[in-house]
Amino acid sequence: MTPTLPIPVDVKLMNLTVSLLVAALALGAIVAGLWWFARLPAFAIRQITIDGDTTHNSAASLRAGVAPRLGGTFFTMDLAAAQAAFQSTPWVRRALVRREFPNRLHVTLQEYVPAARWGNTADEADARMVNSEGEVFDASGGDGEDSDLPMLIGPDGRAPELLAMYRLLSPLAQPLGARVRQVALQARGNWQVELDSGAVIELGQGTPGALAARFKQFAATAKEVAARHERGVDAIEAADLRHADGYALRLRGVTTVRAEPTERSTPQPARKTTR
Repeated sequence: MTPTLPIPVDVKLMNLTVSLLVAALALGAIVAGLWWFARLPAFAIRQITIDGDTTHNSAASLRAGVAPRLGGTFFTMDLAAAQAAFQSTPWVRRALVRREFPNRLHVTLQEYVPAARWGNTADEADARMVNSEGEVFDASGGDGEDSDLPMLIGPDGRAPELLAMYRLLSPLAQPLGARVRQVALQARGNWQVELDSGAVIELGQGTPGALAARFKQFAATAKEVAARHERGVDAIEAADLRHADGYALRLRGVTTVRAEPTERSTPQPARKTTR
């Protein structure tokens, strides 16, 4: 009986190398086949179904605007990129995108619910709004139905603070029979409120509690002060609440300067001092 000779190490290595090469070639062929299959025209996205909140964006306009930005087939499309494309559309807060075999996408939208309009300056024509969570969003293409919302003006990143201030001050305006139309945070940290009557109220600086206390005191006494000059609260043009001992009030048609024969009279604020 002839004894079996051991296989040389170099032959073992050669056999192993060949086996690995064959396996790699087979795996590569499988991957290439799958990649070719996944990219077949039969799996190109041919239908996009959109539901959910479509108050400010019709399904047709969304498909027309977003579809050209989508790439890939049913198998190769990047769903995260598709989601980002839909969420970049004005008014869209969140988009849930999922595949539907063999060549469809199903998109469910959630729109922003506006709580106020937003701008960086009083003169800036801004197409942005703020939702109830203080998030600023693009409201381009709106139909003007939210024009009665309050206006918030301030630096970017301060929208939650401005919205909170509006919510704090708004109910305090009830004694004036007026509504807070605008809240502004100016560059140096001064707060300003404008009522729907057109009155501009300078609140100055301070904590929200201190500012609310000033505004509440003004709202509770301004009617009495205006009545002393035979005016109603709707005659208030401006008020300055930055005084430590009270506030200065300017009323339409009221002046404390006697007119000279050759000069026009100049309106001056009527001052109310409270202790």
